[in-house]
Amino acid sequence: MLDELSEWQNRPLDAVYPVLFIDALYVKVRDGQVTNRPFYVVIGVTVDGHRDILGLWAGEGGQGGEGAKFWLQVLTEIKNRSVDDVCIAVCDGLKGLPEAITTAWPQTVVQTCVLHLIGNTFRYASRRYWEQLAKDLRPVYTAPTEAAAQARFAEFAEPPSKASRRPSRTANSTRSSSRPCPGVSRAGSVRASRTGSSGSSGCRSPRP
Repeated sequence: MLDELSEWQNRPLDAVYPVLFIDALYVKVRDGQVTNRPFYVVIGVTVDGHRDILGLWAGEGGQGGEGAKFWLQVLTEIKNRSVDDVCIAVCDGLKGLPEAITTAWPQTVVQTCVLHLIGNTFRYASRRYWEQLAKDLRPVYTAPTEAAAQARFAEFAEPPSKASRRPSRTANSTRSSSRPCPGVSRAGSVRASRTGSSGSSGCRSPRP
């Protein structure tokens, strides 16, 4: 079984992934004592729109989390398995990860996971506002273009009416605490790649 796992973990990958998702799973591990240890999963969306688990990597789970060196090793391993280009990498701002991504693929757009963006907003509001906040933010992160997303966010940032269930300082907190959503501007090309209508180069915007 270990041989099969090693073969799977080192198998050749596609040359281009329009989207790469990087996230952590916490698993209870017994090593003298039971501890929660992070296992990082990297999922690539192919040009045909399929999701492919590229690999799993065990983290140390220390207080400071994994650093840039760890992430650069992981991404270099993926790159050496024939991955030449990633259009958008979605992650949650793990320490050193955005920098490692742009080192491995300099022209990749780094996008913070929407769930983490919303979670950042929730930190500035009591739990009773969370449902309304999620509803108010949905038009922003589902907008078809960057201009539409900016317009929806401007509406969200307006002072709420007296009838609103949203606290007034939430929009400013969202703007200052959350990483921008650059992936919105490429949403159309990514959708085209997922439907397979534009080929392997369709996810790439023109380079300067």
